[in-house]
Formats: sequence, structure tokens, C-alpha cells
Amino acid sequence: MRFLVNVMMVVVVAAVVALLVKLPWQVLLLFVILFAAWMALTRTGRQASSITGIGVSTLAQRAGSSAVIVIGIAGVVAVLVAMLAMADGYRETLRRTGDTETALVLRGSSAAEVSSVLDRDSAIVIAQAPGVAKDSDGKPIVSPEIVVAANLPQKNDKDAEDFGSVQLRGIGEQAWKLRSNARIIAGRKFQVGLHELVVGKGAQRQFANLEPGRDVRLGNQLWKVVGVFESHDALESELWADVAGVGAAYRRVISVTSVFVRLTSPAAFDQFKAALMGDPRLQVDVTTTLDYFSKQSEGITKVITIIGIVVGAIMAIGAVFGALNTMFAAVAARAREIATLRAIGFRGFPVVVAVMLETMLLALIGGALGGLLSWLIFNGYTASTMGGGVGQLTFDFKVGPELLWTGLKWALAIGFTGGLFPAMHAARLPVTTALRGL
Repeated sequence: MRFLVNVMMVVVVAAVVALLVKLPWQVLLLFVILFAAWMALTRTGRQASSITGIGVSTLAQRAGSSAVIVIGIAGVVAVLVAMLAMADGYRETLRRTGDTETALVLRGSSAAEVSSVLDRDSAIVIAQAPGVAKDSDGKPIVSPEIVVAANLPQKNDKDAEDFGSVQLRGIGEQAWKLRSNARIIAGRKFQVGLHELVVGKGAQRQFANLEPGRDVRLGNQLWKVVGVFESHDALESELWADVAGVGAAYRRVISVTSVFVRLTSPAAFDQFKAALMGDPRLQVDVTTTLDYFSKQSEGITKVITIIGIVVGAIMAIGAVFGALNTMFAAVAARAREIATLRAIGFRGFPVVVAVMLETMLLALIGGALGGLLSWLIFNGYTASTMGGGVGQLTFDFKVGPELLWTGLKWALAIGFTGGLFPAMHAARLPVTTALRGL
């Protein structure tokens, strides 16, 4: 019989934990309000409230054991939120790079720009397609571009021979109109026909010798850095130069990797895509830049999220055992007190509720502390990793309300798991056995 009861408790714990992890805050708030009303308006609830008050009042006397729960859960939440913040920051950086008013054309079946090759004639055909926006001079706002990998020494690296991969993008004359969010913050734009380049603010933080006025060797050419730009997206991790110069340096004179296009409106995308897909001269894939960069983030985002959940789950198991040990010890220390309450008419269910509330309170404190630490340390923290192309992507961790809520839900789930079994043990504690020591 006891075995079946334990099995049922495990099932209940699993169900509640699964529910808590997916629970929106509005539902939990409603539950808290209803639970508070139950405690205030029913006899059983008032009994649970009285026992909880007694237990909470003695927490200071059990500060050491209570701290085990708080610190353990805080560690779980801090690590989990930090890993998820890393995934969110990476994903948001790439998502901000695109929108629905610009389109990207690649060679058919190309997974990314670096694996695409389009000839110059195809770029001309694409610029003449319906739905392409034009500037005040009547020129199509189209930028044939070349993306290649370049190696540069990393900043603050003790090993001078340790190079990292950066994405060098050769852009057309209309590229700045296509990316209106990009602006020069130091120096100037490069001049067409010269071996000059501008560097993204993120790339400048990551790699050495990218200050305006410095010379860097890319490919078989020496290039002068003339400016720094910011765009608040993934492009900040790139270097930009004249597409013709990049093509000559990397022997891509007769081809480009991609063509970026500004559309007359988001609604024009279907017409633009249909025209290119139906043109027998072309074998291309057409997508909005929003869709393209969002897909580029999917793989690494999933990996980071899975790692975060796995690490968090392993740490959560340790925190659960810490909570179990602490609460079993607390129940043992309060055995006489609980037995006395039972003897004067308090039922078993209020005892269960009281022990659970005490554990959940400690878990809530731990979750809030872990979330606060994660926000203070990691929100806005800059990191870099390989992006969807061939270079390193610099991005900021993003610790937002949604992630903090996720951390609190994990904390409550740990508290529920760690408190249920001690609570049931307290409710089943034989009154006569506990009172013998009086």
C-alpha cells in the first residue's frame, strides 16, 4: 500500500512540475488569489495558516539549514537564466538583422550566403524584377554582395598567433540605403575603388588592429580601416568594403554570393519572388531577410537552450535532494510541535500545506535571488560565438522578464518537489510516538 502511495506521489510531482514549467503568470496569480481566499475563509485553511506562521517564525533559528535550500535553488536559477539569456541574445541579434521590407536572393538550395554563387548577369536580372524599390534617382535599391571569411588576431589574446574568423562583406553602392539602421560612429565610409574598409563595432571589440587609420591584411591585400559603424544587429560583427575590391582580392570577380533588395512594401515580396522563381534564366532561392536570419539562429539557439536545460536539470536534482534533507530535518525537529497540534484537533492536510508553503517560500526567495544575480551579472554582457555564416558573431545576453519568470517557475517546481515528501511524512507522523518524548 505504501509503495502505491509513493508511486502516486511521484506521478503527482511529475504532473505538477510539468504544469509549473509551462504555467503563465496570470494563471499562477489567479491560483494564489484563490488559495489565499481558501486560507482566510475556511477552517482547514485557517489551520494551515496558523501552522505556517509558526514554521515561518522559526526560520531564523534554522537559518543555516534554510540557507541550503535558498542557495541551492539560487544557483540553479542563476545558471539556467544565464544560459537561456545567451540563447535569447543570440537569437534576437540575428532577428534584428532582417525585416519584411528587404529580400535576399541566393543560388538555389544554398543554406547560407557563404555557400551561394550568383553570376553578375543574374544580379542584373534580379535588380529589374517587379517589386524592387527605387531611390530618388530612379535606381533600384539593390546590393550585390560577396561574403568571405578572413582571419584576424583576436583582441586581448596572450597568443599572438591565435587568429579568429571574421566575416568580410563586399557591398554595393546601395547597401547603405538598404540598411538604414547602419551608421558611421567613427571615421568615414570607405571610397569605392580603394582598399578601404569600415568595421562593425562588435568586430572592433573582438579583433585587434581595427581602429581607424590602422592597416590590416585580408586575403592577399593590405586594407586601411577608415571607419567604424554600428547597426545594433548581427552585421556589427562584420567588416565592409567595396564589392569590387573584395571580389578582386578573393578571386570572385565574375560572381557574387548574394543579392539584397529593398522592396516597395512587404506585400510586394510575393510578386518579387514569383517573378524570379519563374524566370528560366535563374536558379535561385528568395526569402525575406527576417526569415533568413531567423533560420540562421535556430541551430545554435537550440543547442544553447538544450545545454542550459540539461545543466539546470542536473543542478535542480541536487537542489531537490538538499531541500528534502533540510525539510525532513525540520520535520524531525518539530515532531513534538506537529504532534501537539494534531492532538488538539489540527488535521493532517493543514500540516501538509504548512510544510509545503514553508518550502515554497524558501524556493521563491532562492529563485528571486538567482534571477537577480543573473540579471546583475549577465544582462547586457557581451559574448561572441560562431554565427550563421563564417565569422564570429558578437551579441549581448538578454535577461528579460520572461526569462526571470521561467527561473521562478523552476524554483517553485524544485520547492514543490523537495517539500512534498517531508510534508506527507509530517502528516503521517504518529501522534503517540511523537508525544512520548514530552
